[in-house]
Amino acid sequence: MRIDPAGWPFVTGPLAPAALLAAGARATGRRWPRLAAWPLLALSAYMALFFRDPDRQCDSTPPGPDDVLSPADGVVMVAGEPQPGVAPDGDWQQVSVFLSVVDVHVNRAPYRGEVVESSYRKGSFLAAYRKESAHRNERSEIRLHDTTGPAPRTVVFRQIVGVLARRIVTRTGPGQSLATGERMGLMKFGSRMDVFVPPECTITVTKGQRVRGGETVIARWPAAG
Repeated sequence: MRIDPAGWPFVTGPLAPAALLAAGARATGRRWPRLAAWPLLALSAYMALFFRDPDRQCDSTPPGPDDVLSPADGVVMVAGEPQPGVAPDGDWQQVSVFLSVVDVHVNRAPYRGEVVESSYRKGSFLAAYRKESAHRNERSEIRLHDTTGPAPRTVVFRQIVGVLARRIVTRTGPGQSLATGERMGLMKFGSRMDVFVPPECTITVTKGQRVRGGETVIARWPAAG
């Protein structure tokens, strides 16, 4: 199982004290150091699960040119009309995905294009499933612009931290081109992702639906031409 590089300190961190406790148990013949090591081993195993980075369908099969993919694993919180005061300026539809602490937290680009804007804003750490988190929590916003088709297309998406998430990792920036479904960062622990697409797109998911990053089509552009 592949682990995201950002996760290795969390995976290996509990192993050192666990090894010391196990060594102490062997040296003294006492049981309690060995028993104390088990929670540390369980924590390391959970961190490996949290930071896992599985391949997805988009990694081997290019998605359709009109498909907008889910940027993360989780449950759809919003699908369609944007929440008040949340969307960027202009006319948009919104798809929001809530990531629990057991979901894959590697984030992917929902659509292809050049990163024309990237911003980071500090904020609160409200629970990511609360609607206020969309405009009050710490977040990173990325605007993609695609000019490969007959007409330009723009998608905006955000990484938003939750009550447990304390750091956003964004591995892209202005001038970089992303493919649909390409890995572009992660969020450490519970969080959400918002995707904004223009009104001409068709939303293909519903509230409460489980989605998989890099696989589930959450919206679709009208076919070119």
